[in-house]
Amino acid sequence: MPGKIRRLVLLTGLLAFVAGIMFAGGCLLVNDLSGNSVESLPADNPGVAQAMPGVGTSTIADIVKSAGPAVVKISVEKTRSMSVDPFWNDPFFRYFFGSNIPERPRTETGLGSGFIISSDGYILTNEHVISGADKITVTIWGDKKEYSARLVGADYDLDLAVLKIQAGKSLPYLKLGDSEKIEVGNWVIAIGNPYGFDHTVTVGVISAKGRPVPVEGRYYKNLLQTDAAINPGNSGGPLLNLKGEVVGINTAVAQAQGIGFAIPSRTVQDVLDDLMHKGKVIRPWLGIQMHSLTPQLAEYFGLPNTNGVVVVGVVPGSPADKAGLRQGDVILQIDRQAVKDAEDLAERIKKTKVGQKILLLVYRENQHMYLTVEVGEKPAQVN
Repeated sequence: MPGKIRRLVLLTGLLAFVAGIMFAGGCLLVNDLSGNSVESLPADNPGVAQAMPGVGTSTIADIVKSAGPAVVKISVEKTRSMSVDPFWNDPFFRYFFGSNIPERPRTETGLGSGFIISSDGYILTNEHVISGADKITVTIWGDKKEYSARLVGADYDLDLAVLKIQAGKSLPYLKLGDSEKIEVGNWVIAIGNPYGFDHTVTVGVISAKGRPVPVEGRYYKNLLQTDAAINPGNSGGPLLNLKGEVVGINTAVAQAQGIGFAIPSRTVQDVLDDLMHKGKVIRPWLGIQMHSLTPQLAEYFGLPNTNGVVVVGVVPGSPADKAGLRQGDVILQIDRQAVKDAEDLAERIKKTKVGQKILLLVYRENQHMYLTVEVGEKPAQVN
């Protein structure tokens, strides 16, 4: 009997120990996608909850329910001329039978994403989603009707476009957040229509900021990188922070898993007014090609340091040409402030306004002179 009692006591103790491990393990496993637990953290470990207050197990779902109705599917149709017979593409065939190739129109279709930015039907998306489209239609979540969309404004360089639909009712819309405030490691949510799968939701973090990425002849200078899954069809859709604000416009996916890119919302905010009211982005322009002043060039010109830029070309009829700038001039100052290099001058010109007059200190043939230039608008076809 005493042996049985001892065994019973040991068994009871063992069960209590195992139960304790299971209870402790359960507390550690109650974590949502944010990587933080709010409801079930042990009382002696409040630090994780304080790291992201207010984030619970349903946070992602709540954001999606709130933001999802403002995300739209964009369908486009493009008409292209195609040769009737594939033999006409053969150069030898054309040599013997002539070059008058019979053609017929062919309709191509494409899909993308976008999101509503005002209750009266303005929509933001990527320029490449609607580029060359003859017909643009928009489908709103939960609404079976397809709405014809009008292109309001677009910019190739920034890959942004604004559309407008007439829905005849007030529409849900998303607010633009500040991408400058988001940090690497912050959670983000992507909503879009990858491969035509409506309102697909993916979650990840900001992997990096300020990425320069060339994509098919277009050069993006300042993209957000995320590991949230972004696929063809996601382009133009929103990248949301945990407040449900748009911090990026999904635009590209690298040929690797877990690497996607988005245009920062700050970029959008800087040009949105131009796109909506002028149909294009107005860019200030001087009309010069330039090169930073190197030690060798400074020595050649007899200048004491490398502060400045050399004018290597002037566009005929440009503001610079009208002001008298010449090839071989060295620009040393703008509005009496020293110019460091070509990048510095370009950034400072970007901050001016079309029609604004600026004062340049120029070094030409061993002489300093001041030239006043009236900033012009950059033509669309000029790089």
